[in-house]
Amino acid sequence: MRVAGAAKLVVAVAVFLLTFYVISQVFEIKMDASLGNLFARSALDAAVRSTKPPRYKCGISKACPEKHFAFKMASGAANVVGPKICLEDNVLMSGVKNNVGRGINVALVNGKTGELIDTRYFDMWGGNVAPFIEFLKAIQDGTIVLMGTYDDGATKLNDEARRLIAELGSTSITHLGFRDNWVFCGGKGIKTKSPFEQHIKNNKDTNKYEGWPEVVEMEGCIPQKQD
Repeated sequence: MRVAGAAKLVVAVAVFLLTFYVISQVFEIKMDASLGNLFARSALDAAVRSTKPPRYKCGISKACPEKHFAFKMASGAANVVGPKICLEDNVLMSGVKNNVGRGINVALVNGKTGELIDTRYFDMWGGNVAPFIEFLKAIQDGTIVLMGTYDDGATKLNDEARRLIAELGSTSITHLGFRDNWVFCGGKGIKTKSPFEQHIKNNKDTNKYEGWPEVVEMEGCIPQKQD
């Protein structure tokens, strides 16, 4: 009886040890798998972070060099979505800010500091060009001037207004027409024509929207005015 009891005890201990061994092996495998998954996820997250392109000011495609202001702007979309002007990651004009309107939208910026001086829009369909001309004449030397059309920016423009904008560095203003889309960045006192200008003609055969061309966008780096 004692022998049988001892044999049962030995078997029970052996079964317990075997069970413990199997459980511990399975647990280690699961732990290894969990740790492996954790490390794999960490490595993947690190890879995503390392491959994610950096974001530059105003969402432009590359960083601007020192002593330059980053800007990005877009004309309006038909007569539905207003233009947007961003400089140094600050949205100066947009529909969200509720400071844009039909015609030509203008933002004036200090060429040395990048600080906003003023924002205006002038209705060139149903408005009067005279206030726009007076506004253009009052711009001080060294001021960065950013302009974008919305709906129609040309009907009320006259030769004097076009000449004043051309003096800011524009080349397209002389042939800006009814419902054309146009964005421009120039400056008062500029000595050459500005490289920052985009213009799309209103053409019924190529218009993206009924009666209006597609939105025109532009980005770049404006040299800071030096003393």
